Amino acid sequence: MLITVIVPCYNEGKAIPFFYEEMKKVMADMTSREIEILFVNDGSRDDTMEMVKELSEKDKRIKYLSLSRNFGKEAAMFAGFSYAKGDYIAIMDADLQDPPEMLSVMADELDRGVYDCIGTRRVTRKGEPPIRSFFARCFYRLINKMSHIKIVDGARDFRMMTRQMADAVMDVREVNRFSKGIFSWVGFETKWMEYENKERVAGETKWSFWKLFKYSFDGIAAFSTVPLAIAAFFGVFLSMISLIGIVVIVVRQFLWENSAFGWPSMVCIMLFLSGLQLLCLGIVSQYLAKTYIEVKKRPIYIIKESNDGSMDKESL
Repeated sequence: MLITVIVPCYNEGKAIPFFYEEMKKVMADMTSREIEILFVNDGSRDDTMEMVKELSEKDKRIKYLSLSRNFGKEAAMFAGFSYAKGDYIAIMDADLQDPPEMLSVMADELDRGVYDCIGTRRVTRKGEPPIRSFFARCFYRLINKMSHIKIVDGARDFRMMTRQMADAVMDVREVNRFSKGIFSWVGFETKWMEYENKERVAGETKWSFWKLFKYSFDGIAAFSTVPLAIAAFFGVFLSMISLIGIVVIVVRQFLWENSAFGWPSMVCIMLFLSGLQLLCLGIVSQYLAKTYIEVKKRPIYIIKESNDGSMDKESL
């Protein structure tokens, strides 16, 4: 039984030594299983790659892929899936916010044959800025109402799955990836394990508020067309309101002469409608832009270097 642990890394040089020490303890306890750690360097600008190479020279269980630039965490995870050799495949971050000791419990649960995936979710957001926690909860409520798929509040990318499910995830080859949605979309039985939020062991988060906001919209656009329906609804609704307003103005003009004047109010209405038109146009353009990116069929990632000759300079 081989377990591949995929670890996407972007500027995690400070955290990797701590992560490896914790993983050594876990691997020492899981003696009945063979474990390989597959680091995916996503165009890091610090000493991440040097740290990973140093570890791979000392420990043959360490594998690595180095992408040619920063393609994003979603692409890095997909690259890991593409080259993971394990019967079970796990994904986790290097900052130790994902507890490595849970890997043993996950593997035992998969051994039972009841579940295809063991996912994790945070029951608290201790340590996060309150405003970020608020918007995160709003996002989960919103996407679950707008999409036909179910995404658990607080769900993490940290999970372990069978080879069958991993192959299904790899069959979804869209460039605009939202893995939490893809994991739900492919189906299979998932059991959720809960744990309290943990602070990063070292380094700084790479997710700014703007990046999280953009990622949230990517998730909604990838699994729901409701925003387009809302834009269309606004168009029909405002057209009806405008028609009623025109009738009212004409009637007033016939009943009371010179009652249709008032340019300030007219300007405000024009600005409001113009802004709403641009908003709806922006929503449509986002879907169009994502379609444009998909039809170009560019590689999701490009590999620059690895410690496995079969991986060198391949891309997908």
